Amino acid sequence: MSKISKFFKGGGSAASKGRGGPSPQEALARLRETEEMLSKKQEYLETRIERELAAARQHGTKNKRAALQALKRKKRYEKQLSQIDGTLSTIEFQREALENSHTNTEVLKNMGYAAQAMKKVHENMDLNKIDDLMQDITEQQDVAQEISDAISNRAAFGDEFDEDELMAELEELEQEELNKGMKDVRLPNVPSTSLPSRPGKLLAFHFMFLVIKACLEKRADDEDEMKKLAAWAS
Repeated sequence: MSKISKFFKGGGSAASKGRGGPSPQEALARLRETEEMLSKKQEYLETRIERELAAARQHGTKNKRAALQALKRKKRYEKQLSQIDGTLSTIEFQREALENSHTNTEVLKNMGYAAQAMKKVHENMDLNKIDDLMQDITEQQDVAQEISDAISNRAAFGDEFDEDELMAELEELEQEELNKGMKDVRLPNVPSTSLPSRPGKLLAFHFMFLVIKACLEKRADDEDEMKKLAAWAS
């Protein structure tokens, strides 16, 4: 068993034991500090690799021993740098998992609060009272609709009169107007002089034609007046 496994199996510091383990916020803070430390270590190693590479170029074949030592150190630094890259990837994965777990915990906690709030609200609700309330609302809506329909219907004022009787009375008025019009027609005076027999017949026909024409014109005027009167009465 490795030392790291023994360390984690042993339970870490006494403070963590007393508190029952670190909180997610504390763990995330530690992980970020570790990431920052390793990032600075990366920068240092990259700088040393550049220096050793420059030294190897400088010595070259003139001083093979110094050049080879510089290349060896460069290889060790590159190995350390590779290890740090792997460690950072592991820490980043662990940090993201812890952040997601913390987020899920907060979400579940808030959902629990909401469920408790809903339960508290529903404690004061009676399903029977809700049904009665909805029934009352439906009945009032029906009453309001009936009132609206009654208001929107046309009032039947004057429908108690018989339309046939009114038309009969209207026809009587029309006939009286026609009779009155016939009385007002002025016929032409009969000539005082005697006329020949045949010309007298022609004059008689002409006289009758004028009388009929005057009666028809008078009747047409009376019919127009009666139509206007009928339209007003309806």
